[in-house]
Amino acid sequence: MNQVTPVILCGGSGTRLWPLSRTGFPKQFLCLTGKESLFQQAALRLAMIGSESIQISSPYIVSGEEHRFLASEQLREVGIELGRALLEPVGRNTAPALTLAAMSALEIDVDQILVVTPADQTITDSKVFKASLQEAISEASKGSIVILGIVPDRPETGYGYIQTSAQSHGETDCIYSVQRFVEKPDALTAQNYLNEGGYYWNAGVFVLKASVWLKALETFRPDIFLATQAAWNKRSIDGLFLRPNKAEFEGIPSESIDYAVMERCPSSSFPIKMVPLNAGWNDLGAWDAVWSVLPKDVEGNAHKGDVLCTDSSNTLVYATSRLVSLVGVKDLIIVETPDAVLVADRSSSQDVKKIVNQLQQTRREEHTLHRKVHRPWGWYDSIDEGGRFKVKRIQVKPKASLSLQKHHHRAEHWIVVTGTAEITNGDKVLTLTENQSTFIPLGELHRLSNPGNILLEIIEVQSGSYLGEDDIVRFDDNYGRTS
Repeated sequence: MNQVTPVILCGGSGTRLWPLSRTGFPKQFLCLTGKESLFQQAALRLAMIGSESIQISSPYIVSGEEHRFLASEQLREVGIELGRALLEPVGRNTAPALTLAAMSALEIDVDQILVVTPADQTITDSKVFKASLQEAISEASKGSIVILGIVPDRPETGYGYIQTSAQSHGETDCIYSVQRFVEKPDALTAQNYLNEGGYYWNAGVFVLKASVWLKALETFRPDIFLATQAAWNKRSIDGLFLRPNKAEFEGIPSESIDYAVMERCPSSSFPIKMVPLNAGWNDLGAWDAVWSVLPKDVEGNAHKGDVLCTDSSNTLVYATSRLVSLVGVKDLIIVETPDAVLVADRSSSQDVKKIVNQLQQTRREEHTLHRKVHRPWGWYDSIDEGGRFKVKRIQVKPKASLSLQKHHHRAEHWIVVTGTAEITNGDKVLTLTENQSTFIPLGELHRLSNPGNILLEIIEVQSGSYLGEDDIVRFDDNYGRTS
C-alpha cells in the first residue's frame, strides 16, 4: 500500500487576473470555472486518486500567513480535512515550499509519496488525470522522480517544455525518461517542438518520495537544504498551523523546484521520468486563458454575471456587481468589480500585470484588497466613505468573534441588521438584536461576537480623523492576530 500525501502550493498572487485576483484574495481561491475555487478543485481531484494500492492522506498546504484561514475554510466547505498548513513568513519560491512539506512528511514513520501541485490549474477530464497520476505514483514508489507532462495542442510560447526519450518504460508504455527541460521558446521553436514530437508542457506537477526530494536537494542545492532545515528546526506549532522560524526562513535562497533540482536530474544520478497527461489542462495564467475554457455563445462570447450584448464577438465579460453592456465590439476583456474595472484587448491580456505594477508603485489599495474583504470570522464590505467617515457592512459567522481591540483615531456606531450581537463595550457586555444599536467611543476597548446559530450582520459607521485598517490595537484574538 502506497501512502500518498497531496501537497498543494498556494503561493502566488495571480497579477494577470487583476482586478478579480488580488494579493489578499489571489486567483487560486476564486471560482473562475464552476462552483468551486481552483484551490478546491485541486484538493478534490487529489482526494479521488486513491485505489486498492494507494491510500490518500489529508492534504498539506503551503501558503502565506494571510491566507491560512481562507484555505482551511475552503477545504472545510468541500468536506476535506486539512492535514497541515505550512506557513511561509515570506515567499521563497517553490523549492523551499516543497522542502517544508517533505520535512513535515518525514516526521511520520512512513516515507510518504508526495503529489505536489499548484493550486491554480484546471482539468476537464478527471478520469484521465486520475489514471495518469496513479501511474506516476506507481513509478515514484520505486524511488523515481516523476513529472506530469501536458500533451501540447498548439505551439505555446508561454510554457516551459520537457523533452523525452522516444522509448517508453513501464507496464502501460506511458512512462518516459526525461532528456532535458527547455525554457519558454519563441513561436518558431515552439512550432518545431510540436512538429518533432516528444515535447510536453511542464505543468509543475511532481510525484516523488519525501526522502528522494530531500536527498536530491541536498545534492544539488545544499544551501537551500541547510537553510530550510534551520528554519524548520526552529518552527512553532499552533494546531495544524506550522510556522518555520522567520529570521532563518528569510535567509533561504529563493528558487523554484525546476531550477533547484529538476533541470539537473537528467544528467545526474537522479533520473527523472515523465507521464503524459492529456486531460484538458489549463493554468489560467491570464484572462485570455479564462475565455478559452468558459462556455461561449455562437459569436464566441463568454459572459459571467449581469451582461447584455449586441453585435459583439469573441469577448469575455466577468461582471460581479453591476450590469455590463456591450455594443459593436470584439476581442475585448471586461472585468467589473465594485471598486475597479478592467478593459483590455484579448491579445494583450498578459500585460495586465503592468497595471498591477502601477498600482504597487503608487501604493493604491486596489492592488491588495477588494472592497469586500474576507476575514476568518466572516467579511466586511466598505460601502461608502468620505473625508471623516466610512460605512461598512459586516457579516460575522455563527459562534465567531472579532478581536478585542481599540482605535486611537476613530469612534464607531453599530446597528444590527440581522441576527444577535454580543458586544463588549468598555466594562459592559451588551446583547443586541435587529434594529438595535450602540456607540463605541474613540479609544474604548470593544469586541463584536455572534453567539447565535445564524449569520450576524451589522452596519458600522466610523467617524474620526483617520480611518485606515492599521488603526487597530488587538488585545485578544481567537485567530492569533494580537498586536
